Amino acid sequence: MNGGNEMDDDRLHDLLRRVEELEDREAIRDCIARHARGCDRHDVELLTAAYHSDGVDEHGATILGGPEYAGWANATHAATSATHLHHVTTTVIDLDGDTAHAESYVMVTLLAPDASQTTVMCGRYIDRLDRRDGAWRITVRRATVELAFSANSAMLQSPFFVKQGYIRGDRDRSDPSYARPLTLDTPSTRW
Repeated sequence: MNGGNEMDDDRLHDLLRRVEELEDREAIRDCIARHARGCDRHDVELLTAAYHSDGVDEHGATILGGPEYAGWANATHAATSATHLHHVTTTVIDLDGDTAHAESYVMVTLLAPDASQTTVMCGRYIDRLDRRDGAWRITVRRATVELAFSANSAMLQSPFFVKQGYIRGDRDRSDPSYARPLTLDTPSTRW
């Protein structure tokens, strides 16, 4: 240090390297989170943007190119649930230059079409992401399913719950999460 006020070149270089690594990690987490949001809102543009054009997604026997994944996921979710939420929890990221390997734990909660029960599937997204043209996107995603359970959802149809009028998410851009600015007057679907 020079007079206690300036960093030497080595410390400054190390600080910049660590800041760049933090930015990369946050960009990777954002990509994974935007993918989950794209699934829940059936947002084809958002889902497709999570993958490189040559990216690939494996969900069991279904293996699709990233650009085709959104159509399949939206149709599958629409046919099997009234609503759903993808909860991404713990994410571990190994960075190696412009390639990263990420393991994210996920719980997918699906409300049956008749709203009588909810199923929770737990697993992981095992991803390889690459930075191209400055953007981190998924190159390979492999989804695991490691346990599942179901529960009664009758509470959602109880008089007390219905009277409360909670907002219910929409599977498109009419969902209040897209409103800018968000206000209490933002139109919302309610139970």
